[in-house]
Amino acid sequence: MSTTLTWSHFALFMQGLQWTLILTVIGFAGGAIGGLLVALARTAPYAAIRRCAWAFIEIFRGTPLLMQLFVVYYGIALLDIPLNPWAAVAMGLTFHASAFLGEIWRGGIESLPGGQTEAAKALGIHWWPRMTSVILPQAFKVSLPATVGFLVQLLKGTSLAAIIGFTELARTGSIVSNLTYKPLLVYAIVGGIYFLLCWPLSVCGRRLEKRLAGSAR
Repeated sequence: MSTTLTWSHFALFMQGLQWTLILTVIGFAGGAIGGLLVALARTAPYAAIRRCAWAFIEIFRGTPLLMQLFVVYYGIALLDIPLNPWAAVAMGLTFHASAFLGEIWRGGIESLPGGQTEAAKALGIHWWPRMTSVILPQAFKVSLPATVGFLVQLLKGTSLAAIIGFTELARTGSIVSNLTYKPLLVYAIVGGIYFLLCWPLSVCGRRLEKRLAGSAR
């Protein structure tokens, strides 16, 4: 057993990084689709639909992501439906992202001046074309900094996948730490990789926020 870091350990880090990035992309892409539906439901003209979307958001915003992953993984298993950790994490992250992105984009939709909706209605533009052509493009632009900020949180949140046995970057760090007995060095490397992933996104989010604030003056 080697107690020094070798290239094989760094190869493990790269494999873990690969799965972290894949999980982030799947969670964000699935969350974007779900979030759009949730945002539309939250701003729908029917109260029952708005209440259902509100309940979905509050459940996922009011509970820890760790618990959500547990519920998806072990809850579906109770129904005798085979589900591997990879699928469970992807589903859990998608539900989690759908709730948060839905609320972020709902805020973007409702931040637009009401006159635009009224003008579109006056022109006879129905709800769906009004949303897709007039409201949503502007709402996404307004919400872009918050969306990028959530992407950073989602990327870091993938580290919780380790708790149900999925081997991503954080769990890879645990494995390498157990092999080398150098937890401080190993977790410093893992933390450095997370920083290198998240920092550019955070800078991008701040620049977008400043640019939007400048264009609004």
